[in-house]
Amino acid sequence: MAQLPIHDPATGELIDHVELATTADCLTAADTAAEALDAWKRQAPRDRGEVLRRAFELMTAERESLAKLITRENGKVLSEARAEVGYAAEFFRWFAEEAVRVGGELRTAPGGDKRIVVLPHPVGVALLITPWNFPAAMATRKIAPALAAGCTVVLKPAPETPLTAFAVADLLQRAGVPSGVVNVVLPEPPGEAVRAVLAHPAIRKLSFTGSTEVGTLLLGEAAPHMIRCSMELGGNAPFLVFDDADLDLAVESALVAKLRNTGASCIAANRFYVHDMVAEEFTHRLAAAMAARRVDVGTAPGAEVGALVNEGERDRVAALVTGALDAGSRVRAGGHAPERPGAFYLPTVIDQVNPDADILRHEIFGPVAPVTTFHNNNKAVELANDSPVGLMSYVMTGDLQHGLRVAELIETGMVSLNRGLISDPAAPFGGMKGSGLGREGGFEGIAEYLELQYVGVSW
Repeated sequence: MAQLPIHDPATGELIDHVELATTADCLTAADTAAEALDAWKRQAPRDRGEVLRRAFELMTAERESLAKLITRENGKVLSEARAEVGYAAEFFRWFAEEAVRVGGELRTAPGGDKRIVVLPHPVGVALLITPWNFPAAMATRKIAPALAAGCTVVLKPAPETPLTAFAVADLLQRAGVPSGVVNVVLPEPPGEAVRAVLAHPAIRKLSFTGSTEVGTLLLGEAAPHMIRCSMELGGNAPFLVFDDADLDLAVESALVAKLRNTGASCIAANRFYVHDMVAEEFTHRLAAAMAARRVDVGTAPGAEVGALVNEGERDRVAALVTGALDAGSRVRAGGHAPERPGAFYLPTVIDQVNPDADILRHEIFGPVAPVTTFHNNNKAVELANDSPVGLMSYVMTGDLQHGLRVAELIETGMVSLNRGLISDPAAPFGGMKGSGLGREGGFEGIAEYLELQYVGVSW
């Protein structure tokens, strides 16, 4: 059987090999999930919840070993990997509690001739496709609500970071998830295998996190089979700094929003729009803070910014910066890869960026902050909304009333007001426009894995 070598992007060291699945293997995984479905969905909600609770406890206890695994195959610094494991575990805890809160409804029909009974059912076998940037959290954010609802799953992780996915599946088995309920496959070729699995009659749900381009293709593949889809797709988050903002807080929030996971996050601050009255001061402070961040191998003591997932990603980020500089932007910090082995890129700030610049049209997915100025507050909102995607936005202002008004005007599924990070398993995560369909997390997260049945009855 063919194997995929997994390398540490910071050192190039070979970590392990993973067996690649054929299309036939993936169809067998779908068969296995289908066979396990009836018994799993008939388990008491409390029993399913207790399994997820044990998964939370195991993941919390094994946080350090999982974090080191993530750092080695993903490149992020160890402190961020530890934070990811904690965040990932919380989805098991949250949906352990939600498993017992799935409710139906009973009401009288307006005509008075019958009762309307609404019953929730697990949608069935779910195909879950996750990206490389948060290999633990993106898996648990999908697996936990699916299992809580009574679904079984086939998980296809990213080929860059499969080891974490297999570790999560092993943890779930040790927590008491029955054999066949969670199946992990790493197919080659992936497109052919995914198409085949989507055509499998047992697959009734697709949940995908990744680019808008790939998500659009998957929606097309799912449509002929009438598969329910959740899509958490690309972002291009604007970071708005108004003239009354607390600049200390704005810079602190910008560092978190930009540098988390070395900028490789769908909710990373991507376009910085700063009022011209405070633009120079904000940019100066941000550049100094970014330049002071220590770039190193993720496990090195004091490392603050790790490697990108591979050299191809680093080169793509470098090309975006080069294009902006060629168009007239100015480097305030970084602006190039360090002279060392590994997929590293220095934390970078560029200003004098034209609002129409190409770099503002792309999801950078790296530690680069392009700064554009505005004078009119309405123009800032217009610039923020000038994107076909709308996942996350950031608003920095000293006037809470003004901030809430702006938040309502911005076309994104999430708004972080005077904060650099708002992700929470208890909150609905998702976007508007080209950033996707549906929500993950929160009370809404489990609904993505439930079908509603109406029963009309009289007595």
